[in-house]
Amino acid sequence: MRIIFMGTPDFAVPSLKAVIDRGDEICGVFTQPDKPKGRGHKMQPPPVKELALQQGLPVFQPATLRDESIQNAIAGMEPDAIVVVAYGKLLPPSVLAVPRLGCVNVHGSLLPKYRGAAPIQWAVLNGEKTTGVTTMFMAEGMDTGDMLLKAETDIGPEETAGELFDRLKLMGAELLTETLDRLEEGSLERIPQDDSLAVLAPMLKKEMSAVDWNRTAIQIHDQIRGLNPWPYVAATIDGKRVKLLASQITSGDGAPGTAHIVDGELLIACGQGMLKITELQTETGKRMSGKSYLLGHAVKEGTLIE
Repeated sequence: MRIIFMGTPDFAVPSLKAVIDRGDEICGVFTQPDKPKGRGHKMQPPPVKELALQQGLPVFQPATLRDESIQNAIAGMEPDAIVVVAYGKLLPPSVLAVPRLGCVNVHGSLLPKYRGAAPIQWAVLNGEKTTGVTTMFMAEGMDTGDMLLKAETDIGPEETAGELFDRLKLMGAELLTETLDRLEEGSLERIPQDDSLAVLAPMLKKEMSAVDWNRTAIQIHDQIRGLNPWPYVAATIDGKRVKLLASQITSGDGAPGTAHIVDGELLIACGQGMLKITELQTETGKRMSGKSYLLGHAVKEGTLIE
């Protein structure tokens, strides 16, 4: 098939590789413009662009798909299908109408749950036990198109959003391969989404880093997992900011937000239960275990963690 691929971050890279491995004719790879990154603000290409250039594929980085010249260029490529994986831009109706076999999207949730920009993180934040990936035909709305295939997986009780992300991007590539095979065969069944079951997954914000120790240990544990690797849960211990990277739920009680030192481990009381902080990071330091942190920081019993 002649395919246009649209994608930007790491999540889309295995899917682009899957299309390459299928031997499809990729007539264009569309990705977001390069962005400044790091302290030096050096322009950084998106991961999809890096793979595309390595493979000698033509790369396009338009600021918008609403430009008529861009739309004409896409139509002129005469693709059989457009594959979209975490591209980061909505496709206007004129682009959706171009490919004869439709626009296929890989989404990191079991639709209609978690439509939007951060489906993997919100599944963890909300304490879901299972999630997965869905392929669908794209429509004008945000992740509202007819579903095609699904793959489901359990979420580990201590699995972070970043770890789940790395698993789902591979599952998504496998599911895309099967979807494209069946698209060629004409054997796909379109399954309309039930909008009444839709759950939104908006972009994460830095303000979500704040922790309310009056919440239950389970809720805060899910917050720590769901915001790792960004923007992390942050707390203040003895006036110093730290990132809470990993935790375990444990029994016990105390005033919410107070530190308790048990067998050399750092426990923090919550509204219900306690959390053992198993990994954290100071603003200028490396990741370390809770035990290692206590060896270098004299946290007193009952210290208030804010």
